[in-house]
Amino acid sequence: MRLTIERAALISALGHVQNVVERRTTVPILSNVLIEARDGVVTFAATDLDIEIIDGANADVEVTGAITAPAHTLYDIARKLPDGSEVKLETAADGGRLAITSGRSRYYLPILAASDFPSLGHGDFDKTFEIEAPALANLIDRTKFAISLEETRFYLNGIYLHGATGPSGPCLRAVATDGHRLALCDYPMPEGTNNIDGVIVPRKTIMELRRLLDGGDEVAEIAISEAKIRFSLGRATLTSKVIDGTFPDYERVIPKENPHQMIINNEEFARAVDRVSTMAVERLRPIKLGLDKDMLTLSFSNPETGEAREELEVQYDAPQMEIGFNAKYLLDITGQINGQAEFFMRDAASPTLVKDASDPNSLFVLMPLRV
Repeated sequence: MRLTIERAALISALGHVQNVVERRTTVPILSNVLIEARDGVVTFAATDLDIEIIDGANADVEVTGAITAPAHTLYDIARKLPDGSEVKLETAADGGRLAITSGRSRYYLPILAASDFPSLGHGDFDKTFEIEAPALANLIDRTKFAISLEETRFYLNGIYLHGATGPSGPCLRAVATDGHRLALCDYPMPEGTNNIDGVIVPRKTIMELRRLLDGGDEVAEIAISEAKIRFSLGRATLTSKVIDGTFPDYERVIPKENPHQMIINNEEFARAVDRVSTMAVERLRPIKLGLDKDMLTLSFSNPETGEAREELEVQYDAPQMEIGFNAKYLLDITGQINGQAEFFMRDAASPTLVKDASDPNSLFVLMPLRV
């Protein structure tokens, strides 16, 4: 194998795939990236056996071929080469190393046979549809913060992607919850798709997919099978196993009759929550919201760390109420809202429904704290 590639193109393609590679693994070839060169294109593939990412770039291919080389080391070398340089990758004369040449710089990396590299991309994907990349990024951004990190509840360790019926009709819906908060976002059902079977896309897959979507305005193709999901964007392809579990019936926890409504400027509210929670050093970071006629009081009190209190004007015409929340969870939700936030409450012990006044296709649920 022998090819020449621009440094920027090499870093872009390698950067997309090398994040998947685990720093420590007992299987040597999983530390490597698969490099295949043919027909003026070089492709790079990496996997941890749960996720596989493939990306490619234009290159001057003199000799076709395929090898595997240490992913992180190759990426670090490419990053440290001068801007605008060209990089030559070729199998060394001894056949057991990859030679990397740029200007007067030359490096050698050990290689392993491409034939031993595992692949996740094989298999039948029985449902395929397309969605605009910015829309897919929005589904992820609105929900990923609520993914559970508890390994014992593995079925919550991802985003539940499925077909549903929303306020505007049939939709592709993303839902995530950790038992303390829930985030939901809808997108109109893609054309040519009657329904989409539910799959739980793992958290690591979601994070890698979001990186691929950065700055992209092309269309993403999604293919789903019983055990896998594949995302294709231009030359990049991400294939992942899905979580083998049953996502809970989330609709049961979405409040249907919360009569007390508060409308507030989201930006002002977020800044106030952030300031008041500065005093809270406890793990739960509890703050109290006191509601009265068109007035919200945010407070925190602890004999050891001190007190904080702020008042904000709101739209509220309901009985007086005090309710506590985890400040971090509040800030996670306000981070997804533009303009005005709408809070729908029943009492201090019941889940609160939060909506973005400018977006009917998303909602959030937050469990209160005792404060």
